[in-house]
Amino acid sequence: MYFILFGIIALVSFLVQWNLKSKFEKYGKVMLPNHMTGRDVAIKMLHDNGIYDVRVISTPGQLTDHFNPIDKTVNLSDSIYNNCSVAAAAVAAHECGHALQHAKAYAPLKMRNAMVPVVSFASSWMQWILLIGIFTIEAFPQIMLGGIVLFAMTTLFAFVTLPVEINASMRASAWLQNAGITTYQTHPMVNEALRSAAYTYVAAALGSLATLVYYILMFLGRNRE
Repeated sequence: MYFILFGIIALVSFLVQWNLKSKFEKYGKVMLPNHMTGRDVAIKMLHDNGIYDVRVISTPGQLTDHFNPIDKTVNLSDSIYNNCSVAAAAVAAHECGHALQHAKAYAPLKMRNAMVPVVSFASSWMQWILLIGIFTIEAFPQIMLGGIVLFAMTTLFAFVTLPVEINASMRASAWLQNAGITTYQTHPMVNEALRSAAYTYVAAALGSLATLVYYILMFLGRNRE
């Protein structure tokens, strides 16, 4: 039963990732009428919201776009930074959505940031502890329990991430439309791209929860014949 469940989750995750790649490839070829680059969009969104202490910089790689609250930078990958496409506008505005959250002390973002050190530690050790726990579950069930607690922290982090990402996309969508960056033709494309990105976080959170339940049931069933 569990193998079927994990198979379904793996299939859904693959389809979600494929859909995301497909949408961004498609909308990466649709240019904004005003030919604003991802950098232009990001700077305008920040300034329109009264944020002048956040820099917009280019970062190497793909899918490396992120907002860094420590040095206050919106980091856009090369393909987004210099691109004038609908997809670039969506990504740039989304990352600026996180900058707005930071400026307004958005509660879920504060909670997520506070969890980062703990989750970083949990991610580094939980797989090893769970592996040892599986082999020693009868003699030392406490090891398995410790691994489950660490895994639970990463699962909680995945669910806390959901409102943060969804809210950033909502801020991005609203601003792009209100600022006239997108038109009645291109705005639905932006929303579709942002939704596709959000689905990846939903799939990751549900996958993590399913795995956590599997480990819990394994722990609870250790004494059954």
